[in-house]
Amino acid sequence: MTNSQQPPAEAVRVDVVVPVLNEEKELEPNITTLRAYLKEHCPYRWRIVIADNGSTDRTPEIAKMLEARWPGEVTHFRLEERGRGRALRHAWLASDADIVSYMDVDLSTNLNAFMPLIEPLVRGEYQVAIGSRLKKGARVTRQWKREIISRAYNLLIKLLFPHRRFSDAQCGFKALTREAVQKLVPRVRDQGWFFDSELLLLAEKEGYRIHEVPVEWIEDLDTRVKIIPTAWEDVKGLIRVRLGL
Repeated sequence: MTNSQQPPAEAVRVDVVVPVLNEEKELEPNITTLRAYLKEHCPYRWRIVIADNGSTDRTPEIAKMLEARWPGEVTHFRLEERGRGRALRHAWLASDADIVSYMDVDLSTNLNAFMPLIEPLVRGEYQVAIGSRLKKGARVTRQWKREIISRAYNLLIKLLFPHRRFSDAQCGFKALTREAVQKLVPRVRDQGWFFDSELLLLAEKEGYRIHEVPVEWIEDLDTRVKIIPTAWEDVKGLIRVRLGL
């Protein structure tokens, strides 16, 4: 894909990776919603990749069922070890799509932001794109504790990396070109939730401009994320990366 030139839609392939861990309740209805959105709004050749990393409930069974129901449109793989970063690393590096993306299975981020997320990558204007809950125009609904922790974390990033330009490291809504994946992902060490932050910090260090899309985001009250332990692991990751620079 050459800069600022829109390739024919049929020539572009997009993978949408959905990492899952024990999501037997949400997996089928939300993959159904995502598939319906892509069929209606995405003109490119797309595929949904369910990335199961260590589920112990019926998630693997449901993922197989969805793959059989929509062959070619939905696929899945399973890793026995947990870690969202590990799942994304495996899915993205194995992909031969032009654009690879991911979103959280709870669909907390409104899907209307997906096409604005990937279009600048398709045109070759950017190689990394993220959804942002902190950029002007974003609309966010969440509990005060999570809001405070999120803003404090992004402030810490700004303090440790004063030249950082992206606004929201943690939003589970991102996309990269295949070239960016091949150059950046093998160098990211984290296998868990800090994967996103480390990837973005490395991308900026290597001179990539990051396209940001303000999103509408509603907190999933049934989330599997343990906020305090995850935040602490993120802080340790930031210190590691800062010392590494």
